[in-house]
Amino acid sequence: MGLVQVPEGRKLFTGMSVYENLLVGSYVKSTRASRKQNLEMCYELFPKMYERRNQLAGSLSGGERQMCAVCRALMQNPVLLMLDEPSLGLAPVVVQSVFESILKINKMGVTILLVEQNVRASLEIANRGYVIETGQNVISGTASELADNKELQKAYLGI
Repeated sequence: MGLVQVPEGRKLFTGMSVYENLLVGSYVKSTRASRKQNLEMCYELFPKMYERRNQLAGSLSGGERQMCAVCRALMQNPVLLMLDEPSLGLAPVVVQSVFESILKINKMGVTILLVEQNVRASLEIANRGYVIETGQNVISGTASELADNKELQKAYLGI
């Protein structure tokens, strides 16, 4: 149905190469016809994945693992891409790169559902946001409304 998740912690097949991990993403018969085109798109979006295509996924850095997990998801032709904590454990410069890539993917026509604790970075790329506490939606609105919300600024942005 076009719903694809990149789980928290990336969940790569560490004993397989980057290329093999990407092929797993296009395992479903309906995605095989676009495999070559999707590989090219992933390699263009994340050139490091092309450089590392023959390297074991388990030997990648945290940021490279995140790129690989996102590429594996893109191999499935998502309509809605759900990203769970994509910045978890990454260096700030890598977080910026990951968020820039998320924005590029969205501009390619893929809807993004981002679950992320990095509120500031999330609001910079989001259209809408929802703040959930103990399973309850406590604040919602456009990204600009949330960025201007004094309660949110105090509780989550340290302002």
